[in-house]
Amino acid sequence: MLFDSSIRKELSRSFGATLLVLITVVVSLLAWQSPQLMQRLIFYPPAVERGQVDRLVTHGFIHADGMHLFFNMFTLFSFGQVMERFFAERVGWIGFVLFYLAAILVAILPTFFKHRNNPRYSSLGASGAVSAVVFAYVLLAPWSTLWVFFIPVPAIIFAGLYVAYSVWADGQGRGSINHSAHLVGGIFGMLATIIIEPAVIGHFFQALLHPQFLGFGS
Repeated sequence: MLFDSSIRKELSRSFGATLLVLITVVVSLLAWQSPQLMQRLIFYPPAVERGQVDRLVTHGFIHADGMHLFFNMFTLFSFGQVMERFFAERVGWIGFVLFYLAAILVAILPTFFKHRNNPRYSSLGASGAVSAVVFAYVLLAPWSTLWVFFIPVPAIIFAGLYVAYSVWADGQGRGSINHSAHLVGGIFGMLATIIIEPAVIGHFFQALLHPQFLGFGS
């Protein structure tokens, strides 16, 4: 659905992001071949209630189909390279991996509490954690260009519209997409980034005062 046209001049080696993508692709492929594995890894609230708490994380490594997998992993790898460099300079590359895993968990928790007694609900995919990575990136480069369905959009504008739509859609209960996981994941991504580097707040607001988009601006 989206990618960044300005993903920085110097992309450092991104072992963590690459590892996460490879594991997710392999596990998704295996799950497509094995319905039993798919059912064991998917987020299913009643099973979590029975003690299978690993589902709170494992659901982030399986996807519904190839397109779902491709867009999530393409976005993760694109933005993850930049964010891994940010984390590596402060807490090491493993910090980025832990951030991603924590985002999977935190993003699904509101859904768990909402549907904990609903035997008809299930969820899968890495979108909550990917949202955490994208929104963390927005803090670092709010005016960078994201391409949404081939339309250039400033990252900060995309983030605002994304939040507004997620809140509205979640309230409407629209479709099978877990909008709350996207929203919570995005909020977690920004908060975790600020906790690790508080100075990013000043950087963010300073960048907002000097908009640059498609080569225009200060």
